[in-house]
Amino acid sequence: MTDAQETAAVPDLLTTGGGPPDDAVSDEGAPIPLLEPREGIPPVVSTPEALASVVAAFAAGTGPVAVDAERASGYRYGQRAYLVQLRRQGAGTALVDPVGCPDLSALGDALTGTEWILHAATQDLPCLREIGMLPSRLFDTELAGRLAGFPRVGLGAMVESVLGYALEKGHSAVDWSTRPLPEPWLRYAALDVELLVDLRDALEKELDRQGKLEWARQEFDAIASAPPAPPRKDPWRRTSGMHKVRRRRQMAVVRELWTARDKVAQRRDVSPGKVLGDAAIIEAALALPLNVHALTALPGFGHRMGRRQLEQWQAAVDRARALSEAALPQPGQQVTGPPPPRSWADKDPAAAARLSAARAGVSTLAEQLNLPQENLITPDTVRRLCWEPPAEPTPEGVASALAALGARPWQVEQVTPLLTRALQATP
Repeated sequence: MTDAQETAAVPDLLTTGGGPPDDAVSDEGAPIPLLEPREGIPPVVSTPEALASVVAAFAAGTGPVAVDAERASGYRYGQRAYLVQLRRQGAGTALVDPVGCPDLSALGDALTGTEWILHAATQDLPCLREIGMLPSRLFDTELAGRLAGFPRVGLGAMVESVLGYALEKGHSAVDWSTRPLPEPWLRYAALDVELLVDLRDALEKELDRQGKLEWARQEFDAIASAPPAPPRKDPWRRTSGMHKVRRRRQMAVVRELWTARDKVAQRRDVSPGKVLGDAAIIEAALALPLNVHALTALPGFGHRMGRRQLEQWQAAVDRARALSEAALPQPGQQVTGPPPPRSWADKDPAAAARLSAARAGVSTLAEQLNLPQENLITPDTVRRLCWEPPAEPTPEGVASALAALGARPWQVEQVTPLLTRALQATP
């Protein structure tokens, strides 16, 4: 009996209003609220001894393992995990505290070879990697939903539309670094993995029905085998409102303030936005204040900010003002690959024609296959192919170029014919 079936069998405990034993939808057709984990809220694992018991239990479990992680985005510096939830047949649900147990490599090792089920895996894998947990095989229920053509692919929406249960939505953006974690938060966390195995099984059947299961497997394998993302170059350029900053001296102010803020945020372990807002950085860059008095008059640097803080930000502005012309940042981020498509018509009309034809073809095929265009083939891959097409734009040449750009075999098979035609387009 699956978790969903067992949940439906005890509606007096888990749902409001009852429900049929083999179906999670009430008589009125409304989703049934999932109020409590089937075995109750498990204790938080925060000691080596408790972790050893969990490792043993999950090593002895059977079938895939549902995994989720909670971060403190917007509250703490970085994207570390502050709670890890797992569920497996024969082991039940575990809530592990990575603060008390910062090394979960033993748990990761115990699950080697086991399929991990995650929702939006690319969001959680970096923080899981930091604590020693990395799957060799996975099933991403969000990506599966995209490939299957579901219009809403959030976990709550998927559980509701596929399994008929309504998950609580109130605690996704709370400060998970809080200790001790409140019981309602723990209940929410446990419920996030309660039905993940059932969701995986249902989505696998749907993908198989649509002839897309092999596509999904290739996508999952690509995620599981992907190396860690390299550090972002010039992250200060992503400051919100950066489009307003035109002059190089102003860009230097953004860079200096962003760097100073990042150091403070890292030292205090708080979100950079809580130290100084992006809007304040942009205001200072545009105004180029000459002194603390002028800085205080700007939005974001008001009377609530202490004199020491103001002097720290003004010092960053002063450093930018003192830079030589040669030391100022260049406008625009140095990137590899083709220029922005809006400039193609002027720079290379033939490339612009190819891109227009390719985009139209991808859009049409994605609609026919009932999946998002970006999952059929990434826009970046299409741009690169159209800007620098293969010397021999034959189907074989296009397929080889797509593979070199990282397209999966199923994508190459689907889009090669239409992209081969698009490369023949003329202005």
